[in-house]
Amino acid sequence: MNTRTIKHFLALADTLHFGRASEECNISISALSRNIRQLEEEVGVALFNRDNRMVALTLEGEKFLAYAREASSQWNLIRHELTDNSDQLHGEISLYCSVTASYSFLFDLLNRFRIAHPGIEIKLHTGDPEHAVSRILDGKEDITIAAKPANLAHGLVFKHITVSPLLFIAPAEQHVPNVPTHPPTTAKQWANVPMILSEGGVSRNRVDTWFRKLDITPTIYAQVTGNEAIVSMVSLGFGIGVVPKIVLDNSPLVDRIKVLDVQPELEPYDIGLFTLKKSLKNPMVNAFWSLMSEENKLA
Repeated sequence: MNTRTIKHFLALADTLHFGRASEECNISISALSRNIRQLEEEVGVALFNRDNRMVALTLEGEKFLAYAREASSQWNLIRHELTDNSDQLHGEISLYCSVTASYSFLFDLLNRFRIAHPGIEIKLHTGDPEHAVSRILDGKEDITIAAKPANLAHGLVFKHITVSPLLFIAPAEQHVPNVPTHPPTTAKQWANVPMILSEGGVSRNRVDTWFRKLDITPTIYAQVTGNEAIVSMVSLGFGIGVVPKIVLDNSPLVDRIKVLDVQPELEPYDIGLFTLKKSLKNPMVNAFWSLMSEENKLA
């Protein structure tokens, strides 16, 4: 077993697709398949179930995945300690955030990071912020950007970037009778309004708490992944939604929705960086973390 084989295994475990994993590793599909077979022969068990339609980790593969992530991290650390005699950092770190976060404030931060540390490559992945914390805890990413939950998982650390209000939004024009363009005034009216909400995460938890405190059982029209999708569905008149203001500030559909003045207000988003406390021992992760500290001081 070697570190390259570990890298190939991790790529396939993350993508569960031989084509995408081979592109990420810059090798042919046949070479990747051969390396995975050799790894399975070496450990003595099948790590993946695969056929012509799908690839999935076996139970043994799930166990090996935890080892592989830790081994890869430790290899990068020791290689840096043994070979780098200069002040310049070299290597790569992975970062995950929503599309909104990537062009709201990440662009400027990455630009400054590239100037300060040109030898570090950042692998940027975008997706639903609901999955940001789990991707850190599962070892899939070094750093993620998302809203701070009520309670941080053990071993997780958070660094504040900004605050964004969490807003109720409605269509700018009324399309159907039961989707108002103004805030409902009674619990009965709220209960009859179709709601478009996140499937889970910080936003959904706060909306659920808001309704529960007012003793309202909402009518949920749709549960979607991603705040951008909520804005889109609301703009089409399907219901009332809840999204952070930062999403609206960057949405091309902002003219098609209106913000509702709802009281009491929802608790705002505290947006920031997440990483594992132990990951801060990695000089490249620490460099990104420290740059964010400098950004906060300048602000």
